[in-house]
Amino acid sequence: MFYRTLKAEWMKLRHSPVWFAFVLLPVLPAFIGTFNYVQNIGILQEEWYSLWTQHTLFSCYFFLPAIIGVYCSYLYRLEHMNYNWNTIMTAPVPVSGLFLAKLLTASVMVVLTQVWIGILFVLSGKLAGLSSPVPPELLEWLLTGSAGAIVICSVQLCLSLVIRSFAVPVGIALIGGIVGLAMLAKGYGVLFPYSLLSLGMRANQPGGPMQCSLEQFLLSCALYLLACVLFAVFWMKRRDVNTG
Repeated sequence: MFYRTLKAEWMKLRHSPVWFAFVLLPVLPAFIGTFNYVQNIGILQEEWYSLWTQHTLFSCYFFLPAIIGVYCSYLYRLEHMNYNWNTIMTAPVPVSGLFLAKLLTASVMVVLTQVWIGILFVLSGKLAGLSSPVPPELLEWLLTGSAGAIVICSVQLCLSLVIRSFAVPVGIALIGGIVGLAMLAKGYGVLFPYSLLSLGMRANQPGGPMQCSLEQFLLSCALYLLACVLFAVFWMKRRDVNTG
């Protein structure tokens, strides 16, 4: 039954405008970041590492949180229309399965987004004239960044569950990304969910260690995921959905 629920989530994405966001939005920070790097190449002398800081400066704090917000809002769009919650809640599927299917779907989308970001980064470096090898840490940046992005997915899915609007959770995601920058600058990135993306992607210090230990980072991700799943299950079990 969980497989059918998961399949239904993916059916929503077929021929949906979400794929335009998936393809086009990561191109914007890649273009802007590469342009900034080329214009300041005399100051940014660490080649690939400097280019990565310029890419992540825009993607981690502005574009990626907004993209995740769009993914998650779209996954709840049909449920919030025409009393569809009433039909869904009568299906023989545990409410935890309903939420986890959405979380898994959104997680796959953000992992694919990270792959696309990695491809754009390598292409941008080649176009910028970088001849040195691609940093071996790139895969780690993308993997730990994916973990942080999945945490944001869980938070945004909870917001979209509660707030029956498409645009408002996306706006909150954008604000969260900006606040995440401030929290990371103050050294509290591991405590704030929207900072985990930039923390995992080493947005500020790609050539150095993470601001916290990998164990602390993964523990924070796990705790946020658990908290969001528990909240979603509690909300769907207790909340009256008859208002559609």
